[in-house]
Amino acid sequence: MKNKSVKGARISERKFREVLKYFAHDLPALTACKLCGLNYRTVHRLFELLRQRVVAIAVKESPALGGEVEIDESYFGARRVRGKRGRGAGGKIPVIGLHKRGQNVYLSVVKNCSKQELMPIITGRVIEGTDIYTDGWKAYDGLVLKGYEHHRIHHHQNQFARGKNHVNGIESFWSYAKFRFLKLRGVRKERFLLHLKECEWRFNHRRSILYPLLLSILRKIPLSAT
Repeated sequence: MKNKSVKGARISERKFREVLKYFAHDLPALTACKLCGLNYRTVHRLFELLRQRVVAIAVKESPALGGEVEIDESYFGARRVRGKRGRGAGGKIPVIGLHKRGQNVYLSVVKNCSKQELMPIITGRVIEGTDIYTDGWKAYDGLVLKGYEHHRIHHHQNQFARGKNHVNGIESFWSYAKFRFLKLRGVRKERFLLHLKECEWRFNHRRSILYPLLLSILRKIPLSAT
């Protein structure tokens, strides 16, 4: 049967839908190729095309955030060098995460976690007047002057939650994202952002059944294998 979902594909629509189901269930390409009987290069290529599509959608769908927003940074990469922890961890990729409680996350890779790096992302993505929750990191100083209601939780003082004052939501997302990266068993630095934004898209659609959602996306604009 002609493949309507992937232009120029050398596999049938039926076989592609099988691959699509494995992608929707977040299985590794190596596992998927064994289950569907296709070679690894074919499955890996299809997974890459799908990943690029959902990342493009994630970028397009990213709305401004309001209401109650938690903000935090995290570090991704190899195991830390002994003696270097947290924001001083060497060789890791810093990422800022903005989480509208109960809804979406927005992620951005940054050069470092300085005020100069973080503040433009926050003011560009978070609606003025929003309640923002952060830890005590100094880069967040001045959010009140930017028109936000700023609430802090000071982890270094063993504070982790005081009623609504916490960053548990974004910290839960970090755990989810890092578990996904562990399953990948290493990602090249130049491909990190692609996989990170896939995490964002999957999390933001966590209440959806991804297989029919992906099918509906491909019906509108098929992938191109060429």
